[in-house]
Amino acid sequence: MKRTGLFFGTFNPIHIGHLVIANHMVEFSDLEEVWMVVTPKSPFKAKESLLDNHHRYQMVYEAVSPYPKLRASDIEFGLPQPNYTIATLTHLYEEYGDSREFALIMGEDNLKHFHKWKGYESILEHHHLYVYPRISEAEVPDAFQEHPRIHRVDAPIMEISSTFIRREHKAGKNIRPLLPERVWTYLDEMNFYR
Repeated sequence: MKRTGLFFGTFNPIHIGHLVIANHMVEFSDLEEVWMVVTPKSPFKAKESLLDNHHRYQMVYEAVSPYPKLRASDIEFGLPQPNYTIATLTHLYEEYGDSREFALIMGEDNLKHFHKWKGYESILEHHHLYVYPRISEAEVPDAFQEHPRIHRVDAPIMEISSTFIRREHKAGKNIRPLLPERVWTYLDEMNFYR
């Protein structure tokens, strides 16, 4: 059974912070690979700044292609919307249950609100959580402090956001160092976020 970490995100765009965390998870935990799962554009939420699914997927694909333990995933694109993580995990189990064990990767800020997720008890019953540190307010609920399925990974704290990148790129600032080279090339050629 290959232990596979799922790192969900809109990746709008994917940046070096995402890559550093994904790579740290696969190199410094018992995860054998990490799938970067691109969250689809919700048909119920028109968000102007969110690029189409295939463009965000392509940027993730470009970003991870030099790293054999990282993979771009569009698994959620074909699932009914609005979609919940529990539904994605059920779908993955049905498709890969014999060959892979899936775990969730999340920031500590998400763990603080994890008890509000649909089916969170079932997720914890069947999957491990790998949590990386984030600077944020609020406390992690006691139930998640010493949970045997929740693993804290001492990854670097990356305070880079896609929102910042989009805003500053639009303002004409040089954000190129914050992106993997191939992502910068794609974004620049397509004239995104201008």
